[in-house]
Amino acid sequence: METGSQALLNKRFSPARQSAMDARFEAQKIAFGPVVFQCVRIAWKRGILQRLAETGERGLSVDELAVEGKLSRYALNLLLETCLSAGVVELREGRYALDKTGYCLLSDAIAQINFDFIHDVCYQGLFALERSLDEEKPHGLAALGPWDTLYQGLAAMQEPARSSWLSFDHYYSDTSFPEILPDVFARRPRKLMDIGANTGKFTLAALAYDAEVEMHLLDLPGQLAVIEKTLAEKGLSHRAQLHPTDMLNPALDFPAGMDVIWMSQFLSCFSEEVIASILRRAAAALAEGGQVMILDTLWDRQKYDIAAYCLINTSPYFTAMASGNSKIYRADDYIRLCREAGLALAAERDGIGYCHSLLQFERKA
Repeated sequence: METGSQALLNKRFSPARQSAMDARFEAQKIAFGPVVFQCVRIAWKRGILQRLAETGERGLSVDELAVEGKLSRYALNLLLETCLSAGVVELREGRYALDKTGYCLLSDAIAQINFDFIHDVCYQGLFALERSLDEEKPHGLAALGPWDTLYQGLAAMQEPARSSWLSFDHYYSDTSFPEILPDVFARRPRKLMDIGANTGKFTLAALAYDAEVEMHLLDLPGQLAVIEKTLAEKGLSHRAQLHPTDMLNPALDFPAGMDVIWMSQFLSCFSEEVIASILRRAAAALAEGGQVMILDTLWDRQKYDIAAYCLINTSPYFTAMASGNSKIYRADDYIRLCREAGLALAAERDGIGYCHSLLQFERKA
């Protein structure tokens, strides 16, 4: 029998009564998706969509736009016709005006961040997705740099890829941190470990929230070098200990005696095998009564289909660009892997920030 959650997942994304012609149209949209993406992106980046927004319902003709000199008449016709096909603009009596999707693109921060992330970080590398899937290695990463995984090269990544990656990563997490700090500090932890500390945003938020907490940061040496500089500039170096760690090495134990072990948008960077290793080491590093807290974007816990759609389609980035064998997981995946590592689910909360869930685990008795 189908469970309630499974029924909900099966209902998503596809209309209940879709005609054969509508289905064929959707198939063609998928086939030409990369073309539409680039044309809409260029129309946005070159200011064409903004110019149409400024004219309102009156709109502008191609000739009027061409006079302004941003693009040739040929280029404008090509871009705007594709934008028309995508519902980004509308055409009335020879004049183009912005449609609802176009206004959304100009006003929705997450849409803009997603556009930049896909273009600057993923677009060229996704050509190698099939090979990456076959070999479970991020072959598309060669488009950005000569690293085995994206995380090894993040500190040295060139612009605009680095800024687009950071904006994508931080937008999701930054909206969540203010909400979850009371959960993190509910038992007044004195030792808090931030695994996968990234640029240190959670660490800084935790240090500001509780003046007595001692932070322990685990990440690759390049990432910790960036955080170390930030902590020094803010006069916080004495409250944080840095532990350079390669998470892929299961022989490297984590510092022990931790009251809370925190992982935010971290486990999705790894395969299930590596996650299992990380969780076993995390469980061993807990103090008596300690907790493992996982904040992540779980696609099956989203209230709206739009969020689930974005998260599901982030997984190919992990394959082609990041690690070759990681993805956006479902909540049940983490709960199962934690249980196998000797951790029991103690609390869970969805709907945090933009699209996060918080899973709290304790060591099994």
